[in-house]
Amino acid sequence: MRPASLDFLFSLERFGMKFGLASMARLTEALGHPDAAFNSILIAGTNGKGSVTAMVETALRAAGHRTGRYTSPHLVRLEERFVIDGSEVATDVLADTAARVQRVIEALVASQTLEALPTFFECTTAIAFELFRDAGVQVAVLEVGLGGRLDATNIVSPIAGAIVSIDFDHQAQLGDSLASIAAEKAGIARNGIPIVCGQMPAEARQVIATICRERGAIMIDADRDERVAARVAAAQPLALPGRHQVANAAVAVRLLDALNEQAIQVDASAIVAGLSETRWPGRLESFNVQGCMVLLDAAHNPAGARALAEYVRELAPDGVTLVFGAMKDKAVAHMLAPLRSIARRVLCTTAPSPRALDAASLAAIARDVGLEADVIPDPFEALEHACAAARPVVVAGSIFLIGPIRERLARDILR
Repeated sequence: MRPASLDFLFSLERFGMKFGLASMARLTEALGHPDAAFNSILIAGTNGKGSVTAMVETALRAAGHRTGRYTSPHLVRLEERFVIDGSEVATDVLADTAARVQRVIEALVASQTLEALPTFFECTTAIAFELFRDAGVQVAVLEVGLGGRLDATNIVSPIAGAIVSIDFDHQAQLGDSLASIAAEKAGIARNGIPIVCGQMPAEARQVIATICRERGAIMIDADRDERVAARVAAAQPLALPGRHQVANAAVAVRLLDALNEQAIQVDASAIVAGLSETRWPGRLESFNVQGCMVLLDAAHNPAGARALAEYVRELAPDGVTLVFGAMKDKAVAHMLAPLRSIARRVLCTTAPSPRALDAASLAAIARDVGLEADVIPDPFEALEHACAAARPVVVAGSIFLIGPIRERLARDILR
């Protein structure tokens, strides 16, 4: 039975997304500013921010710092979002902390200091700050949820930040141009702090450079630093597979260099550990299911799908069976188009989320882009059918699909 405080937390999901920092400002003030109890590093970007967050936290921990890591969404368990010194927070500790935050929220609403309940993400962010303060965390690496400028994580005063990549995703919230998306991500910039940027289109880079200049932040181009590229090459193989992880690793290395310059010491061996020992499940992660290779990847936008296709073309040049599920608000046709080059057949399924696009609608879109598509609404049935074919299987399209399937595979329940 789930603790009442976590029931309250999940009940906030009905409020969806909300942009703005007013609620977070009132909530963190009422909690006694737990966000000020540790050094914070913000990681923003369209893709790769989770990987960079994991690499940077792993390196900081290897260097002897007491670390916190806050990421979203989770694959299976809420506890995955809150990691202290490499370990997920215990459920009872999470529940107790959530209860404390709940009491503060209810008091703020009763006094009309808060006009409405916060969102699920605002609440989990406040819980993360409380957990990190309670645990005596020295450095917290925080993955930005959406955008940057108005994201709940941006209530902190970071000592450094990164913008890993810029591409199209969440246009309804961030705008329909790369320039507008870049402007939202660059909202993490602060006077005097380094902002490390990865590979991105010139249009986006120019916007970020302008905002950094206006705010007095120090923009650092990781992908234009040949010395960083050489260090990443020397650390091969990276723990996380895929060519795109080379670019992510360059951002992580340059960000760790910037922290070194601020007396957050991370020696060379710790940086190598960050690249070679990081674990980040559900990202090009392989399982063997009765002799069938199953590759899980949380590619959930067109850029992620392109990176997945590039990886699979080398791994399985004869093609794969694709199990695909996506959310209603995603650019499904643009996600499926690059996967056409690797998928001999796509089994469209319905991810276990109220936001999921139904399997039949997905199949119609898949056929429109030239794929041979079948409809199998149940994800586990779709996986079983895929594994029966004489080729490797790729499961992709949404983290809400990857999570339950990964849990099943990790428990070796699938027969």
